[in-house]
Amino acid sequence: MWRHIASNAFTFLIVGLFLVAGVVAWGTRQYSAAGPLEAAICFEVPGGGTMSRVTADLVDQGAISSAFIFEVGADYTEKSGLLKQGRFRVPEAASMEEIVDIITRGGRNTCGAEVIYRVGINRTIVDVRELDPATNEFVELAGFVVSDEEPPAAYQEVKADGGATFRVVIAEGATSWQTMTALSQIDILQADVTEPPAEGSLAPRDYEISDGETVSSILTRMQEAQAVILDEAWDNRANGLPLETPEEALILASIIEKETSIRDERRQVASVFVNRLNRGMRLQTDPTVIYGITQGEGVLGRGLRQSELRGATPWNTYVIEGLPPTPIANPGQAAIEAALNPDTTDYIFFVADGTGGHAFATNLEDHNSNVAVWRQIEAERANDG
Repeated sequence: MWRHIASNAFTFLIVGLFLVAGVVAWGTRQYSAAGPLEAAICFEVPGGGTMSRVTADLVDQGAISSAFIFEVGADYTEKSGLLKQGRFRVPEAASMEEIVDIITRGGRNTCGAEVIYRVGINRTIVDVRELDPATNEFVELAGFVVSDEEPPAAYQEVKADGGATFRVVIAEGATSWQTMTALSQIDILQADVTEPPAEGSLAPRDYEISDGETVSSILTRMQEAQAVILDEAWDNRANGLPLETPEEALILASIIEKETSIRDERRQVASVFVNRLNRGMRLQTDPTVIYGITQGEGVLGRGLRQSELRGATPWNTYVIEGLPPTPIANPGQAAIEAALNPDTTDYIFFVADGTGGHAFATNLEDHNSNVAVWRQIEAERANDG
């Protein structure tokens, strides 16, 4: 009899194991299968939110079919404790597995309102926009220039909402003074800096910022980023460059940055300056003269005078030999890499060609011809204007 009971118990155990395995397999398929969302949504994970609360919100919004499977799946993949505060786009038919990944991977918000402060050479433009989750495209809400005037209502509403993402984009070629001043004028930041960082030490790129953050903390992030860029570019530099230190490379990169905004042209411009340095020729570049006049504070706003081209300043490369003592702006990564890996050319001259780019020459005769063409273009534009 006991043998019969043991046999039945073993049978029940086997059946039970098969049932459990079947349930697990079914749950796994449900966890990774397409979800019930018929249209994408913008889902918010609040600060201090728990997986249970988030799960309930997802059920309420019709994003998941089973709270139990969702939480078990998050636990099994060890992501329950990795919730990230923010607003995230959940696409239509997203599986529970995909949703768990979306709300735990971190990074920039992928949904909701976004305010972008674009710091340029002359002004700061603010773009206010909101992502439409259905189309995954941004809808522009407002755009304005930072000034003493009251910002538009849409900007005030987005700020008051408390869930917006804020970013600042620093233009390549902006000086440290321009950058510090522009950041200090952004109303969500605490202006705690009065002296600009060293010229050239800031990486012009895109930074996420937060309401109440200090200007000094953002400048520190920019300096850290620029140091990484410069170190890597220096380690990968070409052989035989007339540059003895990373600091000299940064100076040259800043001149390249101010001479051309065309990415594909930077290495050509770099080759001109490298060739001049190797030949002992003066660099003779106008942006260095302008920096000697403005010290990087503001924009000259007019053409250079002959007296200024002849005037002695530490940055006037029509007068001094070699590189100026400091950078003349904050160069971007492309300009730094161009300075340390220039094209191999025989060019020693260049001048604007009327298209936004430059005409290059290996000798003075050809250069003078290119200059004559440019002067004609200038004259025609003046007449048209």
